[in-house]
Amino acid sequence: MDVADFWFDPSCPYTWLTSRWLLQVREVRPVEVRWHLMSLSVLNEGRDDDPEGDPEGYLWVPVRVCAATLREHGQEALGRLYTALWTTGTGDWLGDLRTALAAAGLPVELAEAGMSTDYDGDVRASHAEGMALIGGDHVGTPIVAVTRGGGERVVFFGPVVSRLPTGEQAGRLWDGTLLVAGTPGFHELKGRPHEQPQIDGPHRG
Repeated sequence: MDVADFWFDPSCPYTWLTSRWLLQVREVRPVEVRWHLMSLSVLNEGRDDDPEGDPEGYLWVPVRVCAATLREHGQEALGRLYTALWTTGTGDWLGDLRTALAAAGLPVELAEAGMSTDYDGDVRASHAEGMALIGGDHVGTPIVAVTRGGGERVVFFGPVVSRLPTGEQAGRLWDGTLLVAGTPGFHELKGRPHEQPQIDGPHRG
């Protein structure tokens, strides 16, 4: 059994697709997925530009609610909330926080954590853990650290996909990603230019 530790900012649509890919992988390969938080807000602190276009700091809100959920209710609850955040809305981004919490079977009062700094230490610590595994600040969300059955660990950013691989296609991407990322000295591989993330479909709801 491989264990895939998945660090994610809940607001990123490409990361959402990668997370759904991992769940597809889980159906065709012996993989356990564990959820961890990172933050684009933390990643971009101190930069002169604003790559996320978030001058008001709204991206702190969902990750704080996720951090509160993880601390108070655990890993499985965080996974449920992450799914609900992207499946209870009607557009191409997150749904209403209280609606998502209710759909995930969690107290809607956790939404109040989004406007508090009480969980920022949790976010920063988890973010730092993921970034340390990949060895620098040259990547964003998501980071995946895979512990193989024999104890070997493979860490990578991505894969960034704009369409959800399913079934055995998802499994082949998993196999190839581990092969490439696990090669000593490997640093980077890129594909075609970005497309807009296609998040409609059965993984949406």
